[in-house]
Amino acid sequence: MTQDRFDRARFKHKIEIRVRNYEVDWQGIVHNAVYLLYFEVGRVEYLKNVGAELDLNSVRGDNKVVLVHNEIDYMRPVHFDDLLIVRTRISSIKNSSFLMEGLLELAAGGELVATNVAHHVWLDPATNRPTPVRDEFRKLIQRYEGGEGNITWPVRET
Repeated sequence: MTQDRFDRARFKHKIEIRVRNYEVDWQGIVHNAVYLLYFEVGRVEYLKNVGAELDLNSVRGDNKVVLVHNEIDYMRPVHFDDLLIVRTRISSIKNSSFLMEGLLELAAGGELVATNVAHHVWLDPATNRPTPVRDEFRKLIQRYEGGEGNITWPVRET
């Protein structure tokens, strides 16, 4: 992963999360699996912020979106009561998939803690087979991300 990919200026959405006592492991640092939870919270808040209608099973009611691959790079540990900033963006939408990227940093000083790339696939809920990402979703993201997102539009047969 290139550092340019994770340039803070490319991330329009951010939230704050404070490390809770039960997230710390026997070493006195946040357990590695908890970072995935922080990035998930960032992704859900991002989608709500851009106007995607969410429920427990779908985006916009008739679509099923699943996480199929998660990449994470850890730069430094964090501790109980640290205040963190989670930055999130959708960097790419293809035919039936999209990438969400995340940055985790310390609020005090902005030191980079971890980066994340999450690969999602849009499924037909009746068949569980990949289906094209809805145009309405593409438009929401394009409007929010502007020129930052690599959004492709499927060719429709006429």
